[in-house]
Amino acid sequence: MSTITVGEENSAPIDLYYEDQGSGRPVVLLAGWPFDARSWEPQLHPLLDAGYRVIAYDRRGFGRSSAPITGYDFDTLSADLDVVLRTLDLREATIVGFSLGTGEVARYIGRFGTERLASAVLIESLTPTFTLTDENPKGVDAAGVSGVQQAILADRFAWLTGMMANFLNLDEYQGTLVSEDTVRAMWSAGAAASPYATWACPQTWLEDFHADLERFDVPALIIHGTADRILSIDGQGRRAHEALPAARYVEIEGGPHINPVTHTADVNRELLRFLAAPS
Repeated sequence: MSTITVGEENSAPIDLYYEDQGSGRPVVLLAGWPFDARSWEPQLHPLLDAGYRVIAYDRRGFGRSSAPITGYDFDTLSADLDVVLRTLDLREATIVGFSLGTGEVARYIGRFGTERLASAVLIESLTPTFTLTDENPKGVDAAGVSGVQQAILADRFAWLTGMMANFLNLDEYQGTLVSEDTVRAMWSAGAAASPYATWACPQTWLEDFHADLERFDVPALIIHGTADRILSIDGQGRRAHEALPAARYVEIEGGPHINPVTHTADVNRELLRFLAAPS
């Protein structure tokens, strides 16, 4: 098993599991919460077939990585990404973040710059903020975060079942755009995540990325579903584009939160088109 050590908790190393496949220009995939790198399966084969080197890793607390009870903040998570890029000596890389992963992309660029990057992709963006404001009425506040955390503590598995329904708009798409088998596999991946990490990550939703986005000086692609029930198209996707007006912006019509699974062909087409000609 391939791992990269990013820190230590007490006497144990904090190791990130990663897979490094293919050859060519590197594409680094950052999964959403509470899932892991396996959620990128619909994108893996097309990227490899197109001739890219694909690096996907499980963030701390998820998948096959170590599960410490520290480091669930974007400064630490972006520092973990920096260790991965430096350890593998990746250059001219494209980092692709989905949902929580978009916060890692933004904070990485905000803190470490773009020396190692060729471009960046934000799918279902947490940026520029997810905080409840007049201009983002579908955002969250501290009480909302606390409510989610209490639901996780009360019955994490029941909470996850409810989240799956809204992650994938199952009332509309189950049996057509997403199979029961896929839902079951994704639920199992979320259930296998560290209970502490699952509980801790919602605290990051109140982060502000405006200053980080100001440091974007490489081509960027923003993809957002119009039917996202988690990160609304008005509050997140369109505001992210306003903050990064030079970015290529694509709306996936009818796309729910996890549109890389339900609207795979649309997402893969736009991702591959951007990778081939980002400017």
